[in-house]
Amino acid sequence: MDIVAHGLWAGIGVSAASRYWAIDRKTAIATVLAAMVPDVIQLLPFVGRVLFDADGVKVLTAYVTALPGMEPALPPAVASLTHHLHCIMHSAVVAGVVTALYWIVMRSLWLPLLGWWSHIVIDVFTHSADFYPVPVLYPFTERGFDGLAWNTPWFMVANYLVIACAIVYLRLTRRPVVER
Repeated sequence: MDIVAHGLWAGIGVSAASRYWAIDRKTAIATVLAAMVPDVIQLLPFVGRVLFDADGVKVLTAYVTALPGMEPALPPAVASLTHHLHCIMHSAVVAGVVTALYWIVMRSLWLPLLGWWSHIVIDVFTHSADFYPVPVLYPFTERGFDGLAWNTPWFMVANYLVIACAIVYLRLTRRPVVER
């Protein structure tokens, strides 16, 4: 799924959860950002290439408008780093280790980690084998589930329509805040 949609879905999740549990603004923002961070980190080598390459804008345009399996070729070092960052940030094994370490040290769950987990779960089903399959068991394997590519035009339209409906529903069914 695209970065913006990950943030919106996390925001919807936080908004829905805040109906039952007290979630402060700082935690809500951190959760939304954590849902977006895996793709941002993965794109850092690519952004570096775009910024420091004479054909940067052309490469960026080709990459952003590419259909699954038709992305422009990247220099080997950029492609390798991007690939491994993708694997690390989309791995349930890595997220599990980070979550367990946080639990061991702090004796609690840090809610923003659920943003990262939501990113991984959503991407497992919205990435195809041709377009960044999600290696959920990395570093044990780089194989990923062959889901539906998120950038398939009809799927993007449907996804954003469902996001819009969820936001409207949450707004229309919002209960007034009662001071205690």
